Amino acid sequence: MLLLSCNLHTTEKVYFDEYPPIIPDYINIIIPNNIAPLNFSFESKKILAEFNSDNGNLKIVGRNRIVIPQKKFKKFLQRNIGDTVWISVSTIEDNQVIMFRPFFWVIKAEQIDPFLTYRLIEPGYEVWNKVKIAQRNVTNFSETSIADNNLTDNSCLNCHIPNKHNPAQSFFHIRGKSSMTVIADGEDLQSIDTKMEGAYSSMVYGSWHPSGKYIAFSTNAVLPSTHSIHNKRAFVYDTVSDIILLNIRKKEVIKCGELMKKNTLETFPEFSADGTKLYYCSATKVELPEEHRNLQYSIYSIGFDTNALKFGIHIDTLFNGSLKQKTASELKASPNGKFLAFNCFSHGTFALWHNDAKIYLFNLNTRTIDSLPELNNNVNYANSYKSWSTNSHWLAFASKRDDGLYSKIYFSYIDEEGHAHKPFVLPQKDPNYYDNILKSYNVPELLQKPVLFDAFDIEDIYHNSFTEKLQYTK
Repeated sequence: MLLLSCNLHTTEKVYFDEYPPIIPDYINIIIPNNIAPLNFSFESKKILAEFNSDNGNLKIVGRNRIVIPQKKFKKFLQRNIGDTVWISVSTIEDNQVIMFRPFFWVIKAEQIDPFLTYRLIEPGYEVWNKVKIAQRNVTNFSETSIADNNLTDNSCLNCHIPNKHNPAQSFFHIRGKSSMTVIADGEDLQSIDTKMEGAYSSMVYGSWHPSGKYIAFSTNAVLPSTHSIHNKRAFVYDTVSDIILLNIRKKEVIKCGELMKKNTLETFPEFSADGTKLYYCSATKVELPEEHRNLQYSIYSIGFDTNALKFGIHIDTLFNGSLKQKTASELKASPNGKFLAFNCFSHGTFALWHNDAKIYLFNLNTRTIDSLPELNNNVNYANSYKSWSTNSHWLAFASKRDDGLYSKIYFSYIDEEGHAHKPFVLPQKDPNYYDNILKSYNVPELLQKPVLFDAFDIEDIYHNSFTEKLQYTK
């Protein structure tokens, strides 16, 4: 290591006016001050990375990769909160030191929530073999399993959704031999059968009311269809879908006529930050699959009275899919009440299978839409599931931008005006980790603290608990 450092100072230097081809791409990005080390690889046997700032410097040497010690990285970030760090990468090739153009990291004072849950699954749609819901500490590299289908008869595990970053309340679905929805409410884990009498499907997409007493769910009859067209792997659509409200303490299901219209498809409910509104997507039914390209969802909002447990009668249109000739899906309201993030693409409802799927931001104050060009800087592959940080300054999202097949979790800084900045991938201890894992990351959810259960708790409730049934009550 000392010899490498010495050689870099004594050998002939050649300046190369391009950024170093590091993997992952961590060039010119904005990062939180509590993120894990951004290790990267470089195809060279001898590398020096110099991290330079007004508050001290850091030098790391390596072979084929730069791995930054966690304690050193943490101290370096803390010393440079609010400042810009410049990184210079040099290599030795044929007795010459090749010095690349420096790049920067802006270290923001706004931290990201330290915990992140996500689903790990094969990128296909026909079958699932091994599915796991994992929890990662993004301030280091520790990962734990909170649900594993090896322990639940190889069932499919769906969407782990917490209540506004609160790990004490969350839910996810188990589909298979013994289907159920698992709801965590404090230290209480319960399983319910959300396939209600008279309903055409179980509950699917859900959003917690901030009070923690209710969850708005969609009930969707989902059908997949395949393409023979190049780069069109699958198309997923709903034949029927409505939105209902679940009172989790009383096990009551409350209907709303405005959210269960016969000729429309309502889905992707999302409560506002203060709980006084419900945002959702809706489309007029068309003949499927023949007219699937005409299936374009709009975004609406409807008032919600917590005391009366009733939705309003006035419906506000936020995004008109038919007029825009686009579809909207997968809504996420920011905790500060300013923005509504959503997916926008050509048609349909399932962004993951549309290469043109982007993430847009609706400003709830100005009623304007930002297409987020810096976040959507990949032109060919889908950006889909997303989650806000508690302070509304970081957006975690799944993206297939690297190869069009495997999605990974990226983070983008969102400034006060709602503008997104260049994303960076969830860091790993081994910078080549993503080249070797045959799993897709999706449904990211940021959390302030770790969840209170693990995979063995889920195994126990799956095999040994009584699954309560629900019925419509209102």
